[in-house]
Amino acid sequence: MNPPNLELTLHPRQGEAFLSPATEILYGGAAGGGKSHLMRVAAIVWASEIAGLQVFLFRRMLPDLEQNHMEGPRGFRNLLAPWVLEGLVTLVAGEIRFWNGSRIHLCHCKEERDRFKYQGHEIHVLLIDELTHFTEVIYRFLRSRLRAVGLTIPPRHRGRFPRILCGSNPGNVGHQWVKRMFVDHLRPLEPTPMPPEEGGLLRLFIPALLEDNPSLLRDDPGYRARLRGLGSEALVRAMEQGDWNVVEGAFFDVWDPRRHVIHPFAIPADWLRFRAFDWGSARPFSVGWWAVSDGSPLPDGRQYPAMALIRYREWYGARGPNQGLKMTAEEIADGILEREGGEDIRYGVADPAIFATDGGPSHAERMARRGVLFRRADNRRVPNHGAMGGWDQLRARLKGEEGRPLIYSFSTCQDSIRTIPALQHDPERPEDVDTNGEDHAADEWRYACMSRPWLPQGDESRANPSKGASLNDLWDQDKNRSNRERI
Repeated sequence: MNPPNLELTLHPRQGEAFLSPATEILYGGAAGGGKSHLMRVAAIVWASEIAGLQVFLFRRMLPDLEQNHMEGPRGFRNLLAPWVLEGLVTLVAGEIRFWNGSRIHLCHCKEERDRFKYQGHEIHVLLIDELTHFTEVIYRFLRSRLRAVGLTIPPRHRGRFPRILCGSNPGNVGHQWVKRMFVDHLRPLEPTPMPPEEGGLLRLFIPALLEDNPSLLRDDPGYRARLRGLGSEALVRAMEQGDWNVVEGAFFDVWDPRRHVIHPFAIPADWLRFRAFDWGSARPFSVGWWAVSDGSPLPDGRQYPAMALIRYREWYGARGPNQGLKMTAEEIADGILEREGGEDIRYGVADPAIFATDGGPSHAERMARRGVLFRRADNRRVPNHGAMGGWDQLRARLKGEEGRPLIYSFSTCQDSIRTIPALQHDPERPEDVDTNGEDHAADEWRYACMSRPWLPQGDESRANPSKGASLNDLWDQDKNRSNRERI
């Protein structure tokens, strides 16, 4: 069969991705680099040349999928028009059917639970547009559906299928894991074999810049200027230069590892210590140990403001991306005691969920029987009736006063350092964190901050009246509170 020719062209950098022997590719970076067009061309060519090929093209949201890939002069509808007229291709809802039995499935996966819709599918080619819009859990699950049993691969394509091709700009909820997986540990343009626990594919990162798509610059010469007019310096760097070292849209845009991450030191014996805990079973749990600076200099000359919180240890209960260890309350309590080794922990605050009873003793009661005691944390996330919410408390401490933060983390607390800077705003409630992100450590930081409420100087009017005590009173109360306070 000799179908009519289609207007399918790729620029050199796009061609590198198309022809690469790598089987797990991220073509990513600047906006306008031609990522979506590359995926459409690749899907059409591979589907037409490999009979029975099942191509799955994902965007997180269905409207984006239809608008970005079906419509417009370079959408599937226009690109495939000559073959549709000849009866070689049929466009139906959510699917493009080829004469040789190949299919391009147009898919979306908004929530993590939606991934199970694809559990029984056999994916030969996985295409994901805007990979950073997805969580790592979704990506790893979809990758596990990749197989090509019984598929006859023509000689020139052998060894290249099944395969994954993704495109993305920096930023959004998946920025951190995509950067870690494809950008931080790979040499650009150099395929690298992955071990079985990482999927066992040949992984490749291809940086994409605006210059790699000269058609756009030719047809829309004002595009670059519009990128530079985005207003945010970080967003301009991400969108124009493809800079993966910025997190545009970060909820905690004040986080700066140069200011907030510090080299470990021996905590002075007279500094108050406490712990905070965010429960998790199927999802990770987070335990943080905190010291409160008294403002005195350390032996090495460093000095942290009085009442600054220092995170000196953490235990993050995860076995994979956003996946918990499913440990019992007793096992977690035993692990906490083992790590504390008899430290003088003055108090503990925990996710109020652990105090819930469901026909038996609560998690808090079961942990107390092991000698690990908690009181309910103030769980307010956002401002309420004039009182600061937990996120405001954390943000205020990150900002600090006179250029000095009032919260710090030892560099050994890697899961906090990894997850907190990557958190995004909830698109439906911008004053809150997007809970699709890995927010467990951040929740526990929030509990710690709310246990020691702090206000910038001159802002005492926003103190929480329900506390019935001044900040100094709260300080004194905690200094005198016994570690054996009853639940």
